[in-house]
Amino acid sequence: MQNKILFGAAYYDEYMPYDRIETDFKMMKSAGMNTVRIAESTWSTLEPQEGEFDFTHIERMLSNAERFGIGVIVGTPTYAVPTWLVRKHPGVLAVTSCGRNLYGPRQNMDITDKNYLFYAERVIRKLMEYVSKRPCVIGYQIDNETKYYDTSGPEVQSSFIEYIKAKFPDIGDFNREFGLDYWSNRINSWEDFPDVRGTINGSLRAEFHKFRRGLVTDFFNWQIGIADEYRRPEQFITHNFDYSWNGFSHGMQSDVNQFRASERFTVAGTDIYHPSAGSLTGEEIAFGGALMRNLKPEVRNYLVLETQAQGNPGWLPYKGQLRLQAYSHIASGANSVMYWHWHSIHNAIESYWKGVLSHNLKENETYREACVIGRELEAIGGRIANLRKSPDIAVMVNNESLTGLSEFPIDKSCGYNDIVLWICGALYRLNAEYDVIPQESDAERLSKYKMIIAPAMYSATEESLSRLKAYVHEGGHLVMTFKSAFCDEYLKIYHDDQPHMLTECFGMTYDRFTDGKNVRLAATSFRADGTDVKYFTELLQPSSAKVLARYDTDAYGECAAVTANSYGAGRAVYIGCFFERDALMRLLKAECPEAGISLPDTSYPIVLRTGTNGFGNNIAYYMNYSGSTQSFTAQYGGTDILTGKKLSKGDSLTLEPWDLVIIEA
Repeated sequence: MQNKILFGAAYYDEYMPYDRIETDFKMMKSAGMNTVRIAESTWSTLEPQEGEFDFTHIERMLSNAERFGIGVIVGTPTYAVPTWLVRKHPGVLAVTSCGRNLYGPRQNMDITDKNYLFYAERVIRKLMEYVSKRPCVIGYQIDNETKYYDTSGPEVQSSFIEYIKAKFPDIGDFNREFGLDYWSNRINSWEDFPDVRGTINGSLRAEFHKFRRGLVTDFFNWQIGIADEYRRPEQFITHNFDYSWNGFSHGMQSDVNQFRASERFTVAGTDIYHPSAGSLTGEEIAFGGALMRNLKPEVRNYLVLETQAQGNPGWLPYKGQLRLQAYSHIASGANSVMYWHWHSIHNAIESYWKGVLSHNLKENETYREACVIGRELEAIGGRIANLRKSPDIAVMVNNESLTGLSEFPIDKSCGYNDIVLWICGALYRLNAEYDVIPQESDAERLSKYKMIIAPAMYSATEESLSRLKAYVHEGGHLVMTFKSAFCDEYLKIYHDDQPHMLTECFGMTYDRFTDGKNVRLAATSFRADGTDVKYFTELLQPSSAKVLARYDTDAYGECAAVTANSYGAGRAVYIGCFFERDALMRLLKAECPEAGISLPDTSYPIVLRTGTNGFGNNIAYYMNYSGSTQSFTAQYGGTDILTGKKLSKGDSLTLEPWDLVIIEA
């Protein structure tokens, strides 16, 4: 457990236009910053030529960190390769679906290439030998936002064939499972296995993605094994997991199975970026926390290793937003808030991805607000670190469904992550806190939640469906959406009634669906009459289920859009289409009492986050996510730990724009 919140930024002496390292460390110390991240992208500086190592900048940063009492997270510099390595071994550049990569961008290498791994291990070991015994080094970050980078070269494909052979010793079973008779794609000899980059078979391509996600896990475990040889017991090993990207962090990352990849890290870490200014909602922060704290359930807390200070153009925070964002991370279970990066840089592709300091490297409004955060965290950090959260609701996800709905998309504007975030955004605005858990979760883990929501669980194993069915029968509350329980783990569509194995549980079935254009809801129990269907329409045929919503068109007869069914001691709700979020919020708000879940009286733009701190005391964060003053009634009594003011349950509270109050019971 940590005794404080780590607060700081990435710092690169190598990038500075002139020598100002002492000035920067003084400014960071004055801002209450206690941690810096270094080294992760500087291989060409650390090893300017093969076998020649230069730790000048590392030493400058470490010695100043020790002088100013600032902790250091050292990143392994393996996500951007030096020019000399590419000249000597061009094969380190990955062969992708577009051919051989050219030098220039980061993460252009083949993470399985033997030459890349040889030289990467050498620079990691040299760096570890230099830094591991320094008292200021508190932990290590393995690589950076690692993915498989579409590596598809001959060695990768050969390994993929061996992976398939191990799963399907009988090549006939492989052909049947993947439906390769279609368009004469059948493979009758392993030696005839074609280049997977050309396949038109979605199942085979999805399995290639799954295999390459495993390569990322292997790559992590290889680096962790090296770092473990050097790290002291008190030093952590982490990684900055990222998300899908839609101009900002957007749902699950498709190219890493983060639940499996995180197993050998001592603590999970993440990079979360989001819209700001007039578009700030906090939804991305909440989703990131709900996922990250469940990568390692035994640890629960996680590290925010990168988030924005000024960030991209359009992200410049309004007054108060930087502070609100910092506490939102902590209220989700984060034990750190660190900015990318300290200083705005003066060259290269991220010149306008602005840091805490602008290009003139002087104090500014962002820096001054960071000082406010730092001073507060110095005072109260021990009381808000190590927050434990126990939501009643879990959102179930899996990479296979994400891949499957990329192979067979519902609509170009409605992918898997859009459906997941449709659900999560509605929960967030109701102040219904949730965890994000994997489909593989066992029965014991499922039993901890009063409600489980499975959005678009397109690819579903029979084992997972059996667990969900038993969960409902034993008293659980399951909500599932369209495009769920549709195909197996290889994207082979089940050939019985949909949803597979769950028709009795949901008390309905369907065998027709369409795009949902020009369709509205009618006759609903959750005040959604006249609500537009935005995407997809499954025409549900109830048997024992109660109809919560129908479609408003005679063309589809009496088919239902949303149903609810009692099954055993539990309840199962099926949502057959994607409709407006306000209506979804009303549906979920109506279902929560059915599951025995009490929702707070307050809702967005007042965001309420709760948990238990390291001392066993209840903590409640009330945060105003709006540009106007908000008044509400406190549901919790205690002490405002920012001001020391005593509060009672039922007190009327007022928050200024983008402000917050933290109550410790």
